[in-house]
Parts: sequence; structure tokens; C-alpha cells
Amino acid sequence: MTFEQLEEYGMLQMDSGDIEKTLERKSIGVLGVPTDSAPLLRPLSFWYDGESALYFVYVLGSDSRKVTVSDQADVARFLIYDIETTFNWRSVLLTGTIERVPDDERRAIEDQIDISWKPDVFERAAETEATALYRFQIDDRAGIKQLELPPELRSESSSSRPE
Repeated sequence: MTFEQLEEYGMLQMDSGDIEKTLERKSIGVLGVPTDSAPLLRPLSFWYDGESALYFVYVLGSDSRKVTVSDQADVARFLIYDIETTFNWRSVLLTGTIERVPDDERRAIEDQIDISWKPDVFERAAETEATALYRFQIDDRAGIKQLELPPELRSESSSSRPE
């Protein structure tokens, strides 16, 4: 379906302000990295720098597929979504590159990171396991949202959009 066709069902393209708010308010999404077969998809917590990059902490294992494909990827995608109800949701798709943050840059970035975005498992793992900080450099942003009932389900009392 084209976006114009989706608009008929009450969906709207998100503007840059809507996308920015979503990146600032959310802290979990799904990373998609290409492989030789199906893409590798992983739910990840992230920290947004407020400009053009997301940051992820990877717990390094002896055979981490996520690390291997991230290090080899020329391009990656990251999906952030927020679903309140069937007819009130947002979805942001980011396209960009992913790279391991060099050790000499890591401390300065970590000093800026709000630690509330990381699940406890990463805090505990960092005490005993090696970790790496990865940067997802955003090259392209797109978002879609639905904030009201589709036209065929609207009544006089339900026709206004929430703010």
C-alpha cells in the first residue's frame, strides 16, 4: 500500500518533531542487521544523544552473532514503536550505520548517558562480563502514526483527534 492509501485509514506521516519526541521518550526498539540469510533482529535498549545517534551496550560473549554481524554491516535499521491502543500508535524507522565506539571515546559518551535506559541485566553483566558500546548513526528517519479511529468507524462523538 502507498502512504496515500494508508491515510484513508487514519494514518499520518510523522513530522520531524514527532519523530524527535518519540526518540526522546522511548528507550527500547528492535535492531535489524543484514546477514547472508534472514536479517538478524534483536530487541535492544538504547540511549539517544538528542542529535543523530543511538547508543547500545552489547554484552560480549565468546560467540556473539550480534557483535559479528554488527561489525560487518554496511547498513542497519532500528524500529521504535509505541502502541497505546489499536487506533493510537506510533512507529519510527531509522536507517543508518552501526559501529563499535572506540575505547578512547567510550568514557566521554558514557558520562553523558542517562543510566535509566539500561535494563538491570546489563548493569549486572558489566560487573563480570566484557561489554562494548555501539553507535547507530542515523542517516534517515521516517515515522507513521494513527491517533484516531479509521473513517468508517468514526461517529459524531469520536471524530476529534487526541492531542
